[in-house]
Amino acid sequence: MSGEAQGAPPPGIGEALRKARLEQGISLYALGFDLNISVRILEAVEADAWEKVPPGRERPYARQIAERLGVDLEALSEPWSRLPGAMEQEPPDPRRERLERVLMGGLTAATILLVLWLVVPGRSLRRERREELTAADRTPPPRWTPASPAGPYPVVGEVLPEAPVNEEGVLVALRALDTCVVTIAQEQGQPPQARVLRISDPWQLRVKGPFSVAIDNAGVAVLDVAGRRIRHGGAVGEAWTGKFTGTGELIVPEAVPPNRPSTPPETDQEEE
Repeated sequence: MSGEAQGAPPPGIGEALRKARLEQGISLYALGFDLNISVRILEAVEADAWEKVPPGRERPYARQIAERLGVDLEALSEPWSRLPGAMEQEPPDPRRERLERVLMGGLTAATILLVLWLVVPGRSLRRERREELTAADRTPPPRWTPASPAGPYPVVGEVLPEAPVNEEGVLVALRALDTCVVTIAQEQGQPPQARVLRISDPWQLRVKGPFSVAIDNAGVAVLDVAGRRIRHGGAVGEAWTGKFTGTGELIVPEAVPPNRPSTPPETDQEEE
């Protein structure tokens, strides 16, 4: 018989790549240099000795070489299918397909039911919620009643009330609505204390024994002594001075009676 022997396998991918390389006059060394592939790998590919090629690299190497040599691998579909590394597709399983259809149908039905539940009952739920809010709006809120202070003498500027009079002395608290100078003098030989109070500037201290409070701008100062508000009645720009006892009582000066006009003494007229 002439030609190829009967039963000989058709040429593979490697033979087609070798013929294309020889037709273009490219050596194995030049091809390996261009593709960064060793000559040993190229020889194994051209000889279809795929067992000498690293596993998993058969098809990538063949595709890379064919692209460099301009070989159309789609025209060599039959030898390409025999190349190692092809992914074999499992035959379809009727039971698996039927199970997938049942699962997809159940998922679709559940989605439809969920949408219906959100649309239909959701309206009634929103209506009930609006009715509850409306009823809550009609109900007046409870009235807030401020808590009464624990002690009988609330002190300006303090969070917790303090005793108005204790062993440390009388509690004196001042707060200014504008700039003023306050001087507190004690009668027990202690040096006087003076401070410049500015807007909303508090001053609180304890004073022992009888003392006096002098304010140069009484109309802008608020004064509390022993837990009691002192109504000094001073106007803005007017000075005021008040004296207090050791228990914080304001000493009101006695009223001076007005001077009566003097009348000349009566003289006895001599009877003529």
